[in-house]
Amino acid sequence: MTPTPVALDKAIARGTRRLRMMPAEKIAALDPYMAEFLSYRKSGLSLNHVIGCPLDCAYCVRHFWGNFDQKIPQLIETTANAVQALVDHVGFEPHVTPIQIFNKATDPFLPAVKPELFAALRDLDERGLTNMVLLITRFRVTSADMAQLEALTNLRVTLLFTYSGIGDRRIEPIAKSSITVTSLRIAAHTPDRRTKVILYWRPIVPGWNDQPDTMAHVLDVGRDVDAIVFTGYYHKPENAEFITSLGIPLPYGIDDVARRKAMPADIDDKVVAAWKNSGMRTPLYRKTSCGVSAVHGVADYNGHWGVNDLCDICPVAQRNICRDAHQPPTTGELDALFDKLGYTSAIAFDDGHIWTHRLTDQQRFPIQHQTGYQVWDTTTPHFQGNHGRSLVGFTPAETDQQHIAEVRRELEHQTRFDDD
Repeated sequence: MTPTPVALDKAIARGTRRLRMMPAEKIAALDPYMAEFLSYRKSGLSLNHVIGCPLDCAYCVRHFWGNFDQKIPQLIETTANAVQALVDHVGFEPHVTPIQIFNKATDPFLPAVKPELFAALRDLDERGLTNMVLLITRFRVTSADMAQLEALTNLRVTLLFTYSGIGDRRIEPIAKSSITVTSLRIAAHTPDRRTKVILYWRPIVPGWNDQPDTMAHVLDVGRDVDAIVFTGYYHKPENAEFITSLGIPLPYGIDDVARRKAMPADIDDKVVAAWKNSGMRTPLYRKTSCGVSAVHGVADYNGHWGVNDLCDICPVAQRNICRDAHQPPTTGELDALFDKLGYTSAIAFDDGHIWTHRLTDQQRFPIQHQTGYQVWDTTTPHFQGNHGRSLVGFTPAETDQQHIAEVRRELEHQTRFDDD
């Protein structure tokens, strides 16, 4: 039987139940990635000890790990243990490592999830940590919630409100409600707030929400926030199959699936043009870490200045901050960091970034965050002008492909030599 999205009122009701610990046998049966409550992502060290969400967004990444049908959130670890595991993680650096909470498999502001969110935040804050914390939500944030966030004295918190402007309830059951927009405005209008507020304009998908009127509407929603960050969506067989089952035309071909988000160059151009034509003062960013870092007045912790064709839309003042902070680490600093993390890889310095060979994303990101410098791997290369996205709607230059092939050959040679 083809699953269908639950009604929004039922989704809210399911989200009000008190969280229970998932039985051990069910945790053991989870996809290994879902069972991993602490993982390293590009935007930060990610804490996800609650899984399950009733909001039923058709494109949800939980399709990829067989968890989409779990609507009622459940704990897979206690919050106290999860926070301790985070600060004990080999890749965690106090005051430096960005942190994400409940960004993989639930919404942090679902009624039953919120107590665990605030408990985790208080625990981290009471340790005196000043790390940046990213909270991604599309659900209800109240004035009382903002008061709890404002009571934190050390952590640098950013609320990222996911809002796409998609009007089709089959794609986003929450779409026709005012929950997200109302929450965003409550947060943005909180007097004298420390908490930063970003409109997370995602996913932008051709045929779903790239019409001029829709784009103008989303931009208007973002007039009072600190920044707008835009991005595409993950197009993979699992969510493509579900989307098709709902009778929704696929935005990309089934052969266009990729490990990175799809954002064709023409859609990027449309977004930037709509923003410029709006006359708004809210800055626009292509990368999550760029927007989060900018609203806190610091250089991008992912070092995207090393790919500064991304930066043409950034405010001049922010570009200056990122430029001045962008310095390659020394080989000694890298050696010390690799030793701390337990990694081994040949490395090569290139224009604005470092190449590694056969390091995974989870291995590269802590290096990137602790150096503020881009770290690319030859097995998953970036291409000039593609901004680290899927190759859907983009053709890499031949010279770029040749250069990456040369770097790959050199690092493979180094690896073979070192192994001897």
